Amino acid sequence: MTRLWEKPGGAPLDERVLRYTAGEDHRLDARLVPYDVRASIAHAEMLGEGGLLAPAEVAAIREGLAALGDAHAAGEWQIELGDEDVHTALENRLTAAIGEAGARLHLGRSRNDQVLAALRLYLRDEVAALAAGARAVAAALDELAAREAATPLPGYTHQQPAMPSSVALWAGGFAGELRDDALGLEGCRRRIDLNPLGSAAGYGVPLLPIDRESTRRRLGFAAVQQPVTAVQLSRGKAEAQVLFEVALMQQDLGRLAADLVLWSGREFGFVALPAAMTTGSSIMPQKRNPDVFELVRGRTATAQACLLEALAITAKLPSGYHRDLQLLKVPLFRGLDLARATLDVMAAAIGGVRFRADHIRLPPELGATEEAYRLVLEQGLPFRDAYRQVAARYEE
Repeated sequence: MTRLWEKPGGAPLDERVLRYTAGEDHRLDARLVPYDVRASIAHAEMLGEGGLLAPAEVAAIREGLAALGDAHAAGEWQIELGDEDVHTALENRLTAAIGEAGARLHLGRSRNDQVLAALRLYLRDEVAALAAGARAVAAALDELAAREAATPLPGYTHQQPAMPSSVALWAGGFAGELRDDALGLEGCRRRIDLNPLGSAAGYGVPLLPIDRESTRRRLGFAAVQQPVTAVQLSRGKAEAQVLFEVALMQQDLGRLAADLVLWSGREFGFVALPAAMTTGSSIMPQKRNPDVFELVRGRTATAQACLLEALAITAKLPSGYHRDLQLLKVPLFRGLDLARATLDVMAAAIGGVRFRADHIRLPPELGATEEAYRLVLEQGLPFRDAYRQVAARYEE
């Protein structure tokens, strides 16, 4: 397998170097195949507009890449370690399929702007999917609130009963925050939606009539990223921003799960969890365990770790491109996959949650704040005096 950077007749690459430098890219890049196909077709069409490729070559590249994308989606080929990455895998297969036109495709670009284009197209779709997933969980909470509209709950501060609340208020609070998470994710598009193509290795393309606006338009990016030297400096920022929003969302889901774990225990008994979303014990036949909710709670740490890893990779790099940047894919994809899976399981689980109103008691002291306000309204007392009067009753 010939890699894009290899010279004919050069010394063969040590297999240990290949395994270490390619890392997991040949597996991770599978999700980027359709996006690299799209970006490569846009690049070829731009080259054709500039007279750098003949119309027949553009047509062959377009058809060849589309066929390769379809074949990959059908499982007919996969990226191998010897390919090193998605870019080599596609270009080598394209050249084998259509001949010399495939070898002309890389004119005017580097793998550096090529991978960024694919990643940003992918992230654009992922952010939209995650925002939709957050809203789906919020909608499930809305349905829970409507179904349990008459069910009271104690509201807690410092893990102690504090004021009267309800399932509707509790579920509505989480629904509101998840919709805020969706907006936060969508706000990441400002950094994602910039066309990197034409920046090449970070310093532009000499001599050739590269039209960055053409590829921007074809790929639907909001703007061309300028100047070209900003492109490599920007790497990791959109990724970290998305992972930050994922961490916030995962934290909201984790706190929601923590309440359900606590309230499903016998000591509270407020909640009956859906049987299909609980597991059994290998030793205690009477047990049903809230494993999925515990793991949602625990994986908040995973989301935070992905964010910190992404930030640390770029923290002290000098300007320009560095191979370190390849390592961003691991925490990025892991964080996104975790978020997708968590949203999917929580949207399904919430639909089966039932509150047990007969187990929920609101002790009379939860009305203390209301009593103090009543004294203010009915007797004109300053709030602090009313507060003290009510407090004295509960000290007796």
